[in-house]
Order: sequence, then structure tokens, then C-alpha cells
Amino acid sequence: MTDPTTDLTTASQTAAPTTVRSADPHYPMDRQCPFAPPREATAIRDAGTVPRVTLWNGVRPWLFTRFDDARTILADPRFSADKSRPGYPLSSAVALAETAVEPTLLIMDNPQHDAVRRLVLGEFTVKRAEGWRPAVRAVVDGCLDRMLRGTEADLVADLALPVALTVICEFLGVPFEDRELFRGLTHTMNVVAGTTESAAAARQALQDYLEELVAAGEREPRDGFIGRMAARHLPDGTMTRPQLAAMALLLLTAGHDTTANMISLGVLTLLRHPGHFAALGADDDPELLAGTVEEMLRHLTVVQRGIRRIATEDVTVGDRFVRAGEGVVAAINVANRDPGRFPAGEEFDPAARAHGHLAFGYGPHQCMGQALARVELQEVYAAVARRIPTLRTAVPVEEIRFKSDMAVYGVHALPVTW
Repeated sequence: MTDPTTDLTTASQTAAPTTVRSADPHYPMDRQCPFAPPREATAIRDAGTVPRVTLWNGVRPWLFTRFDDARTILADPRFSADKSRPGYPLSSAVALAETAVEPTLLIMDNPQHDAVRRLVLGEFTVKRAEGWRPAVRAVVDGCLDRMLRGTEADLVADLALPVALTVICEFLGVPFEDRELFRGLTHTMNVVAGTTESAAAARQALQDYLEELVAAGEREPRDGFIGRMAARHLPDGTMTRPQLAAMALLLLTAGHDTTANMISLGVLTLLRHPGHFAALGADDDPELLAGTVEEMLRHLTVVQRGIRRIATEDVTVGDRFVRAGEGVVAAINVANRDPGRFPAGEEFDPAARAHGHLAFGYGPHQCMGQALARVELQEVYAAVARRIPTLRTAVPVEEIRFKSDMAVYGVHALPVTW
């Protein structure tokens, strides 16, 4: 097996310029409020400017914070998602590890991206996601049953992670008993202060694990996404075993990490808005529930370090001319509060109809699993509000550890009582 860290140091050095202008703001910026993007980034958006920012390795991409600009970048094929390109604005050293093994859809460009995505897109329809609702509801109720045997819990360990992990394991056909293995590997891959080598090793270990499951599904038909795709695409060569494993890797890591963080951070947000929390528990209103989830996705936008791209041609976005080879960052957490698109963008208002937000991205790389994620969030928020109406945090907000050190924002733990 090839060493997954081979050439990573060289690539990282290639990506970094020789000079850094100290006047550039550093990105990402520090939050002043755990429930809002950094004020500096918000001020840049409101001023209508597009500055260069300095990243951890000295690379100086353009920072786009307005909604229309971010959406334009994510839809324009002249902006590449390929992290191996020299000068790509990597979010951290560990992000380079994604190029060390079989590439996932997240870093593919067309025509390869669309060709691979078409092979699996039928698994992610709204109708299929709705078919999962009874199973998701049963998982949520089981977790709440166990929580309610006592009077306190950690909402992350006792609800958010078990729900997200159980659902994605059942969807993929991954043994739930292995959850601690891939949860630990995912954590290593997402700690932005980690090393390229540790992240690459974790990614390779997860790739190897999933390739074994793919091979098992190839030998004997199995339920779940992996089994279905193995039976459908491996015999005729439309997918290879490593490609299917890479697809499963993306779904496994993104499918539990982002959803778990949205569950815990979303419930905490509801507790800060007791009127909305009480309304969810009192009303069996599908529109209210769906609107609350959309507003939560927009308001929180847990992808906190922006979506990165690099221009393959000269492109003009809004008022900014971007040359070929220059990197860009679409700060979707700031763009999702742009008053030009959402008039009361800084406020949390489930009645505001937040459809069209960028929390799941936009364009060809938009999240395939968003329909299932919505079902999970709807079921969790409604069940918690209905079954534990007296829920409250067990510690002051100041004592809660927020995930500023991770690629996906959330809380490390959330002690609650009732």
C-alpha cells in the first residue's frame, strides 16, 4: 500500500506564496458570539468589499461574503474544487489529506463529478428520505426513552450522535457496532489543528475499512446503500471498489458529523428562544416544523470556514475580478445572513421562510443527503420539544465548549436537565 502521506508536504509548500501582506485580515476570524459569525466578516459583507485574506499557510484568496457572490462562485464551473491544484486555499493542513486517497465527490470537477454523482443520485430523492421517517422517529424515540430514565444528560453523547450515527449506518449498511471506530477517525480528520499525516492516516484507515465492506457486498448481496451500489455498478465496471468506498466515506463522515452538530446546536438555539421551543411542542404543524429547520440551517450554518475554490480562468464575480490560479472563499455562514437576501438575517425567526439558503451548498456540489438530514432534524426537534418541554441547559452558556477548533461548528458537549 502506498504511504498516504507521500508528497503531502511538497504539495503544501507549493501551495504557499513566498510573501504575506500583514494588512490582510486573517481567515477564519474569531467569533465574538458563539451563535453568530465573526463581526469582522459581517462588517466586510455589509461594506460590500471583497478583500484578500491570509490563511494558515500564507495563501491569500479573495473572501466573498455576500449571498449572490457566494452562490455565483458555487455554481460557476470555472471555479475548481480540486484541492490538489497549486495555490488552492486549503482550510487547514489536514484538508490536504483528502487528496491522498481515492477522491470524493467534494473535490471532483466535471465531467468526472457529474458522471459519478449520476450513478447514485437516485438514492437521495425526497421520496426516499420520507420513506426513512418512521425509522428515524423510532431511533429518536429510543434515545429519548433512555434519556428520560434520569433527569440529566449530555445531549451530544445521548441524543445527537446516536441518532445521526444510527441513521447513516442503517442507510449505508455499515455495522453500528463499529461506530466508535469511524467516529474517532472522523474526529481526527476534522480537527483543524491536527497534522496532515494523522488526518491522511485516518482517512486511509476509513477507506480501507469501507473497501472491505464493499468487497463483502460484492460477494454476497446486502441491504443498504453500499450493498445496492456494489450489486448495481461493480459487475459492469461503472464504479470501482475504491470509488464506491470513497463515496461511502463521504456519506459516512458528512452524514453523521454535520447532522449531529446541527441537532445539538439547534436544540441549544431553541432553548434560547423558549417561545419557539414551546410552539414546536404544542403544535403538530408540519409547516412550522419545516420552517424551523430551514431557519435553523440558515441561521447556524455549521460549515464555518467557508467553501473553498480556485479559479481555472479569469472570472468576474460581482465587482471583483479574479485571475486564473487565484483562490476564493465563499463564507456561506456570513452570506446566509446577508440582509440583501434575508432582510432580518441576523435574527432567528422560523416564520421568515428561509428557503434558498446556502447551508447545503449550491450548484453541482450541493449536498446529496440534504433531504434525509432535514427529516432527521425535523424528527429530533419536534420530539424533544414535545417530550421534554421543561428541558434546559445544566450549565451557563459561558461554560459550554463550542467547536471553534473543528471544520464543522457545534458543541463538544451539551449538559442538559429537565
